Amino acid sequence: MDNVIVLAIIGVTAFLFIYLFWGAVKRLLVNSVVGIVLIVLLNLVFGLGIELNELTVAAVALFGLPAVGTLLILHIGGMLVFPPK
Repeated sequence: MDNVIVLAIIGVTAFLFIYLFWGAVKRLLVNSVVGIVLIVLLNLVFGLGIELNELTVAAVALFGLPAVGTLLILHIGGMLVFPPK
């Protein structure tokens, strides 16, 4: 009987955690997806030539639109340099 109570408490706590933080998680997911789509579209439409490697995709996935803006400014300024493979 004690296991049922403990599992119920864990379940309610997990539900409340997901419910309370879902708004923030949803905003981060939307920001990340929009950032990745935007960086791909900027490369395809305008031919910017920003290399899509692990570093740029990770930055855009973590920080979203601010990372796209930063990468764009660095690329236009000539400071976005990738080491040779």
